[in-house]
Amino acid sequence: MAKFDYRIVEKRNAWAAEITRQVTSRRTVVSKRQLGFETEAEAVEWAEKELVEFAKNQAVRNERKSEQRFEREEMIARKKEKAAAQKAAYEAARDEEEDEYDFDEE
Repeated sequence: MAKFDYRIVEKRNAWAAEITRQVTSRRTVVSKRQLGFETEAEAVEWAEKELVEFAKNQAVRNERKSEQRFEREEMIARKKEKAAAQKAAYEAARDEEEDEYDFDEE
């Protein structure tokens, strides 16, 4: 089974189409469902069309989330660089100050 698929089930004398997503190797969830088709063929037609759209929407969503993750990681890296630079400046100033008060006791 692919990550996304569809299945057709008969419910209450009508057909239902479900877009499914494989979460783990053992667990599958229904991501979208349409009820009330009079024939199995209508349900299959809807499911095939909807599966294509669903996959496109997921690809767009994944790309958007990837960009957001990249931006977030860049921001974190900049903050870490800034903190490291501030720490280095603080330590340099502290060392310089210690050198001013370093007296030889000869």
